[in-house]
Amino acid sequence: MVQKILILRGARPKGPMPGMALWRQTGWPVRLALILLAVFMVAAIFGPWITPHDPMQGSLRARLVPPVWQEGGSWAHVFGTDRLGRDILSRLIAGARISLTVCVLAIAIAGTIGTAVGTIAGYFGGWTDRILMRLVDLALSFPVILLALLLGAIRGPSFANIIIVISLVLWSQYARMSRGETIKIRNEDYVDLARTSGLSDLRILWRHILPNIAPALIVIATLQVGIVIVLEASLSFLGVGVPPPAPSWGSMVADGRSYITSAWWLCMIPGIAILLTVMSVNLVGDALADRINPALRGRNL
Repeated sequence: MVQKILILRGARPKGPMPGMALWRQTGWPVRLALILLAVFMVAAIFGPWITPHDPMQGSLRARLVPPVWQEGGSWAHVFGTDRLGRDILSRLIAGARISLTVCVLAIAIAGTIGTAVGTIAGYFGGWTDRILMRLVDLALSFPVILLALLLGAIRGPSFANIIIVISLVLWSQYARMSRGETIKIRNEDYVDLARTSGLSDLRILWRHILPNIAPALIVIATLQVGIVIVLEASLSFLGVGVPPPAPSWGSMVADGRSYITSAWWLCMIPGIAILLTVMSVNLVGDALADRINPALRGRNL
């Protein structure tokens, strides 16, 4: 009860910062994952200032230059160049910015919609709960790839298509989690006290329900970053995501698949970037889940 009161009043227990505690209490795999995520964040945020070349511009004289460690490579293009002579490293950095933007927007939209639906369904129950949860079941039944192809055929490849598709996929998971957590705490003593004191349902949801279900939602958001990156890359690979010549990691893999035997770095290097980023996010997300709410470990999110 004391912990809940502290949360509601905005108080913060003494001790190390969560990030520092996570660093100190985890093994080397999670620490390495944190370092890789830090590199990803720096590349995404400061990309326009640290790219060695223009990711959109190429030179046919420098096309298909191999990575620096391979014979014929050059330090001018550390990871080599693609079929149009564009620098792979510069396009990787620019692609990280696109992936981060998609993650932030899609998770923010899906989290807002799903949390609102789930908390309302769990708090009021009855017919409200039944109707809203049937909408959640309907959202879970959407075929993601078919929906993306349909939007691509109607609207053409666009950044907005990715946000719409990923948000439609993810919001139902927030709704289920927030509904379950709301049902657990809606009959707690401090919520009953808030009702008897005359607070409206909206204020109870905002001041008492949401602060207490926030840790579970943070864990879901962290674990879904990897899912968003894979979905964005998959949609771009299929040609219904970020339109060319924007340097999306998925489109880079798609462009290099025809050169897999002669210029392996075109698809392997962006594929490795996707692998390392998603693996790092999952490791950090699991460690964060154990720290914030160990009961969520192993739950199907």
